[in-house]
Amino acid sequence: MTDRVYPSSKVATNGATNGATTTAAKPTATKPQPLRQPYRPQPQYHHRRHCRSNRSLCCCCCFWSILIFLIVALLAAIAGTALYVLYRPHRPEFTVTSFKIGKLNLTDNADGASSHLVTRFNLTLASKNPNNHLNFAYESFALTLSANNDVVLGNGSIPAFFSDTKNFTSFRSIITAATELDVESAKSLRSDLRRKGGVPMKLQMDTKVKVTIGGKLKSKKVGIRVTCQQIKGVAPKGKSPSVASVADSHCKVDLRIKIWRWTF
Repeated sequence: MTDRVYPSSKVATNGATNGATTTAAKPTATKPQPLRQPYRPQPQYHHRRHCRSNRSLCCCCCFWSILIFLIVALLAAIAGTALYVLYRPHRPEFTVTSFKIGKLNLTDNADGASSHLVTRFNLTLASKNPNNHLNFAYESFALTLSANNDVVLGNGSIPAFFSDTKNFTSFRSIITAATELDVESAKSLRSDLRRKGGVPMKLQMDTKVKVTIGGKLKSKKVGIRVTCQQIKGVAPKGKSPSVASVADSHCKVDLRIKIWRWTF
C-alpha cells in the first residue's frame, strides 16, 4: 500500500507567525512634540536710546546758548569801547551852591512817647554837562534830606529839565517836613543839634535820565541817584534863616539799575 504524504501545517504556522512578527515589528510612528522655550523679557534698548538722545539735545542747547551769550557780550564790549573812544562820555556834575535853614524845630509831645519835627530848607543846586556830544533829558527829581543818623528832615522836588552839551543849569528847591519822631530818633537828632559845627546833613536826589549821543543815538531811561554830603548847618535863632556850610560838600552820581524787585 502506498503511503500518502500530507503537507505539514508547520509551514503555515511559521508563515503566520512570521507575518504576525513582521506586523508587530512595525509600530505606529508618532510625531515628536515641540519643546516650549521659557519666556525671556527683551532688554529695553529703546528707553536707553531715548535718554541718551535727550541728554545730547540738552548739551547742544547749553553749548549754543553759552556761545551766543559770549558772542553778544563780545559785540557789546566792542560797541561800548568804540563809543567811548569816539565820544569820551562823562557823568553829569551836580553841586549845592546855597543852603539856608528857615526852620528846624523839635518839640516834645505831651505823652512823652514822641516828638514833633517841623523843618524848612531853601537850597540852590547847579547841574553841569561836561560832554561835547551827549545830551541829558532829566525827569523830575525826588529830594530827600536826612541827618547824619538817617533821620529824615524833609522832602522836596525839582521839575524835569533838559541839559544840552556844555550846559550849566541852576535851579532852586524847598524842602519841608512836619512829622512825628520816635524817642530814639528824637534823641539822636537832639544830640546833633548840640554840635558846635552844626548838624551834618545828606541830600539824595533820585530821577531818571535819557541820554542822546551825537544827536541820533538815544538810550532808554536809566535811573540815577545824586548824593550830596558834608552839608553842615545850625538851627536858626529867631525869624532869620541860618546859612549852612556847603564849602566842603561834594555830590556823587550813581546809576540805579533795577532787576525785578532789587535795585542796585
